[in-house]
Amino acid sequence: MKFAIKTLSATLLASAAIAVSPANAQVAGIATLDTTDAIMQTKAFAQAYQQIGTTFTSNSQMIQTKRKEINDINAQLDTNKDKNLTQEELDAAIKAKNPLLTQLETKEKEIAQLQQPIVTAQAFAVESIADRYAAAQQQVVTQKKISMILAPDAFIWAPEAVDVTKAVTTALDAAAPSVGITPPANWQPKQSTGPLYEQIQQRLLTAARMQAIRNAQAQQAAQPQGTAPAAPAPQQPQPESR
Repeated sequence: MKFAIKTLSATLLASAAIAVSPANAQVAGIATLDTTDAIMQTKAFAQAYQQIGTTFTSNSQMIQTKRKEINDINAQLDTNKDKNLTQEELDAAIKAKNPLLTQLETKEKEIAQLQQPIVTAQAFAVESIADRYAAAQQQVVTQKKISMILAPDAFIWAPEAVDVTKAVTTALDAAAPSVGITPPANWQPKQSTGPLYEQIQQRLLTAARMQAIRNAQAQQAAQPQGTAPAAPAPQQPQPESR
């Protein structure tokens, strides 16, 4: 079963603009909400991703190994040894029918196959939480007498009370304290799930990169002057959808 990434349907994001006619609205009835963050901060999301990480430990380890093998092949294709494989060098390898290209393609396919069950489990968990999102948002809209919800980047400045992301997360936690990671047979993700899942994965990857930078900076600051810092520990890769 292949996980297809399609265009995000209007349903999930358009639901961030539900309008009601409130009385005594909070902050003039206007609120801001980060849909993706509201889902990512739920207990169900954290537990599901942790469980997936444990379940597919061997897959992740094999992916790491094969990525290292790919890096080794790329180093061989890097003819000028400047640690930068250029398009010109790839074109030269293609023209010469370098057998390393076949190995490269094979390993990339193997990585995709190893990633697929991880991606499917993650997407199923995300979709299971997202299915409760509209009701959780409507609950917050009603409770807080909100008449308009805008994306966070629509504001130049706003008081903290305007952001109802945490409130929606709390409502989601109550509606779905946990979700499964094993989809039923022949399960296919909804059209809205693909882009939402991709956005979540991108945020996780960005957070991992930022943490790696902070760790490297802290390690460098802790080194005595004149001492070369130790090489940073390799980061666990986030499975990416294909």
